[in-house]
Amino acid sequence: MQRHGARRIGSQIEMGVKRSHPFCSATSLPWHHELSKDHQIFRHLLEACKLSSDIRTATETHTRIIRFGYGTHPSLVASLISAYAHCDRLNLAYKVVDQVFNWTVNLVALNKTLHSFIKSRDSELARKVFDKMPDRDVVTWNSMIGGYVDNGRFEEALRLFTMMLTSNVVPDKFTFASVMPGCAKLGSLPLAQWLHQLMIDMRIEVNYILVAAMIDMYSKCGGIEAAKSIFERVQRDDVSIWNSMINGLAIHGFALDAIAVFSKMDFEDITPDAITFLGVLSACSHSGLVKEGQHYFDLMKSRYSIEPQHEHYGSFVDLLGRAGLLEEAYAVITSMPIEPDVIVWRAYLSACRTHKNPEMGEVAIAHISRLRSGDYVLLSNTYCSQQQWDNAQRVREMMKKHGVSKKKGISWFEWGGRFHRFKSGDRSHPETEPIYKVLGGLIERAKAEGFVPKRELVMMDVSEEEKEENLCYHSEKLALAFGILKTGPGTEVRISKNLRICDDCHNWFSLVSRMLNRVILVRDRIRFHRFEGGLCSCGDYW
Repeated sequence: MQRHGARRIGSQIEMGVKRSHPFCSATSLPWHHELSKDHQIFRHLLEACKLSSDIRTATETHTRIIRFGYGTHPSLVASLISAYAHCDRLNLAYKVVDQVFNWTVNLVALNKTLHSFIKSRDSELARKVFDKMPDRDVVTWNSMIGGYVDNGRFEEALRLFTMMLTSNVVPDKFTFASVMPGCAKLGSLPLAQWLHQLMIDMRIEVNYILVAAMIDMYSKCGGIEAAKSIFERVQRDDVSIWNSMINGLAIHGFALDAIAVFSKMDFEDITPDAITFLGVLSACSHSGLVKEGQHYFDLMKSRYSIEPQHEHYGSFVDLLGRAGLLEEAYAVITSMPIEPDVIVWRAYLSACRTHKNPEMGEVAIAHISRLRSGDYVLLSNTYCSQQQWDNAQRVREMMKKHGVSKKKGISWFEWGGRFHRFKSGDRSHPETEPIYKVLGGLIERAKAEGFVPKRELVMMDVSEEEKEENLCYHSEKLALAFGILKTGPGTEVRISKNLRICDDCHNWFSLVSRMLNRVILVRDRIRFHRFEGGLCSCGDYW
């Protein structure tokens, strides 16, 4: 149906353009300006070709584009190349890329073509154009770096930035505004400090956008004290700066500090916005401050006339759900003046998993139209927590039927200028043997100290020995073993994980921090955990 639709549109384009412009031809360029709006028709047709993988219509559209004089239009050329790529005709896509450099070396036109790829998230094609460009200006580099960050390719963005430093193009404030969020996602404090120093050395003019980005970067890289220091020193005349600080404190579990910053806004005549309240609600949620969260949720509308959106309701439901107030959370959902969306129901589903309520978990699942792997896993784990193995198996069969696989947990530790990644039971690292030796020693020592693995967390109907084996080699434990292997006594170990840390690893990390007299900082998907002397900064509430 999509393919026939694309062809039907294509057959109408030529007639429509000819009726509007009877003297048009491939060589009559004076009418190009008049057709400036009509080129959008071709772009929409190419988008349809991408969705349907209709190579025949794509090639026919290519012919029409040339015939009507659009063969050198940057955004159309980019759409054409992208359409060929989505139709799995990379040879044609690269051929058009080569043709681009035959008809122009105009930097502005090439930058527009590059930007079109970035906008449509075609990173590979964008890089193909970037690599062939004879000249690049700061706009070129910024587009590529920003595109990589937007597409989640953070390490490549940092590598490209270092390449830029060796080129004859000097980074500007927009470059740093693009690269700092990538550093924040990686969670690398050494990189954050390096970028900050580069800004100082290059005398980059700092505005509120860069200040907010720096505070966010330091916070997400574990340098909350550096973030607070910047916040206290700068001019704080834009709400985004305050939002970065509040959110930074929230992910570190400093709820009272986040509330104090919020209160300070009133004294400095800064009006909070919707993002501000998201940060405050998140801070309250991470620390179990239910009454305070209720107060700020009500304050949004009563004092600042900010109507809560789905994200606010999701955060408020999360706050109540984490505290075990499932009935209250459900009452909030059913009384929402707007239709609850997937954000709200996923927050409730997560709470049902935490508090082992499969019945209400089923209610949440029923309201999520497009289930992701995490939704299935939460429901399956909820059943397993009540030893409802048949129901859990039914969910796993549904996942298999729909081709959904469980998202793999990955943890990483930065060492030697690169990120060393680990999966559960991973043996692919070049130093696997010494890593497992260190980990094995820590496990035995922890048992001698009285540590008992939480076998009930293994959501499988297998033997107790198999459950314990599964828990021993979680990705974050392997990353910690590698960190201990590579660092000296007393050195702080910083680990990041793409998922929430499990209860067993959390308890084990607390004990290891006391055994080794080490500070262990773990950034999981939700927040930071600072383990020191057998205790965690989250107070075992996360």
